[in-house]
Formats: sequence, C-alpha cells, structure tokens
Amino acid sequence: MDTTAATSLSGLWDQVFGTQPDPDTWVVLATAAAALAVVVPHRIWRLARNAITIAHEGGHGLVALLTGRTLTGIRLHSDTSGLTVSRGKPTGLGMILTAASGYTAPPLLGLGGAALLAAGHITALLWLATALLIVMLVMIRNAYGALTVVVTGGTFLAVSWLAGPQVQAAFAYAVVWFLLLGGVRPAFELQAKRRRGGAGDSDADQLSRLTNVPAAMWLFLFHAVSLCSLLGGGRWLLGL
Repeated sequence: MDTTAATSLSGLWDQVFGTQPDPDTWVVLATAAAALAVVVPHRIWRLARNAITIAHEGGHGLVALLTGRTLTGIRLHSDTSGLTVSRGKPTGLGMILTAASGYTAPPLLGLGGAALLAAGHITALLWLATALLIVMLVMIRNAYGALTVVVTGGTFLAVSWLAGPQVQAAFAYAVVWFLLLGGVRPAFELQAKRRRGGAGDSDADQLSRLTNVPAAMWLFLFHAVSLCSLLGGGRWLLGL
C-alpha cells in the first residue's frame, strides 16, 4: 500500500472514529424542540412514525438473529405498521426476546445514540446508522419498505459525506432526540388501542401468550424502557 493510500485510510479512520466537538447548547435545545414538534402533532407524526417503525422492526430482526432464529424478511407498510418474520421455536426465550424488542428498540437506540454523542462520536453515529440501514435493506420484502429504508439511509449517507461538522452535529442530535421522544408515543398508542378493544395481536398480547404474564405488565415494561431512556438520554445530550 503506497503512502498516499495509507494516509487517506488513516484520515478516514480518524474522521469516522475520532471525536468531534460538542455543538452549542442552543443547537441541542433547538433540535430537541424540533423533534418534539415532529412527535406531538398528529399529522406530522403519522409521516415521521415511519422512522420509528424502521427501528421497531429492525429491533425485532436484530434480536431474532442474535437469539439464533432465522430471519426471513421484514415488511414496512404505508400505515406505519410493520411485520418481521423469523423461523425457529415458537416458544422459549428467543421468541420472547424477539417479541419484546420492537417497542423497546427505538428508545434504546436513542439511548445508545445519546451515549455516542455525549462521548463526541458524532460522525461514528451517522456511519453506524447508515450501515444498519443498509443491512436492514437486504431483508426488506416489499416495495414501500425498500423505498422508506433507501430514503432514510440516503439521507444519513448524504449528511455523512457532504455536510459540514455543524450540520452533522445538528442532524445527529435531532435524530437521537426524535428516537428518544418518538420512542415514548407508540406504547401510549398501543395502550389506547387495547383500551378500545383493538390490537389483539400486538407485541404485548403475543408476549402475554408466550409467558402467561398479563399484557398490561408488558405495556408497563415498554413505558418504563421508553421513559427511562428519555430521561437518561436527555441528561447525556444536555450534558447534565
């Protein structure tokens, strides 16, 4: 390998895995406000929820693989629902963890992202998110799902390659705030649907059948994970 190539690779390594300076406090607060403005209004949330669905179904798929199940495909739908199909034992710890990983994935991803940002690894966060989206794209089995993942991954890739440090920082903080705040709302939506007699085959109900633990307890777990992640991740992002 010649000296120029080695220098280029070294520079790329330092750029991706090195640390970047924290953005100004006003940027952190502005991105939090922007994420909140996306999560709260119903019409905007209906569109933005597609990103939460990507994280939700990605969580199912990743845990299925980690627990030894065979992941056969992921589908994302225009109504922001999704479906992850895996093969393996229909009961047992692997199936329980796979079912429990959907609603907990977005807030936990937000918490992990907040830890990276608190450590100054802004570029690494963007590249890691891009890599995960590329891997997920391989498992998508419908056109709408592929389009959603391509658009999301393309946005991350464009910001990673083309944007300056300040834009990258603002984008990364906005994404992490969105995962933390947006990770809270789905559990409340599921709770409301179940109260109206719907969502009988939800993750909470599947977990109830797998474990004989009431679905309400699994809903409590989803709430606890999302709210604790928001509290902890928010403190890291704000430097408290």
